[in-house]
Amino acid sequence: MKGVQSVGSRTVAITPSAPDTSATPAKRMTGPHCGVAVTPAAAEGVVNRLMAAGCVAAEEEADELLAGASDQATLDTWLRRREQGEPLAWITGVLRFCGQTLHVVPGLYVPRIQSEELACRAAGLLPDNGRAVDFCTGVGAVAAHLTTRVPTAKIIGIDIDVRAAVCARRNSVQALVADLDQPLRCNRVFDVVTAVAPYVPTSELRLLPADVQRYEPRVALDGGEDGLELVRRIVAAAGRLLHPGGWLLIELGGTQDQALASALAASGFDRPEPWWDEDGDLRGLAAHVTASEPDL
Repeated sequence: MKGVQSVGSRTVAITPSAPDTSATPAKRMTGPHCGVAVTPAAAEGVVNRLMAAGCVAAEEEADELLAGASDQATLDTWLRRREQGEPLAWITGVLRFCGQTLHVVPGLYVPRIQSEELACRAAGLLPDNGRAVDFCTGVGAVAAHLTTRVPTAKIIGIDIDVRAAVCARRNSVQALVADLDQPLRCNRVFDVVTAVAPYVPTSELRLLPADVQRYEPRVALDGGEDGLELVRRIVAAAGRLLHPGGWLLIELGGTQDQALASALAASGFDRPEPWWDEDGDLRGLAAHVTASEPDL
């Protein structure tokens, strides 16, 4: 983002045949609490309620709610919260990202599945015993993946929000509360810098889904007039931190790769490599530091 969450282009409604519940025993869901026993009919009812609320991944969400709720009362409360549009991860307290289960607390930006591509690309560029900084770390999703994929590397997550840093530490990330590279005194020694920063132009915030506007923190979404206000600062900070040959990976959207070209060049980056999703939408950009000193 932090940008618009992609949830698919269409919803297919499926009408299942009515199950024979007369001889069907209750099924106890497995999960961290394992406290709710439900029949297939009851589980189907949960799916139907989520579909009626507009959840496009109703079956998957139902599985998470049923597996995580400790009892029926908790499940009912969770369902009502989800029907109001509250993010699922805020309700269950957990999120799967790149195969890892992460802690999430209400009020923090929920990492999107499209950010997994950035995390995987960054992990492939981070050498053993390398160094990486993850700006706008939030709950620490990208940094946690880097730590898992390259356990010998030193990973630092930085966020301006104290709550985010605390949550990231719960996810085994060494997190600092700071404004970008302010606390880092070791310039030109990092191998990788990553950032999922706010990049939605202020005028386009109104186009975000209603539940995103209602619940998620604006500071994690609003990127200023052209969406690149903080992103440009991150580019400059990365130019100071990365050694020649190092890589910056940052999430973007629209045609922001073109708009960012001059800022990248001014901070010593070349070989910009944008990537797109399967629908052809820009999702991010990787840029390489040249051997010469940047014009800072």
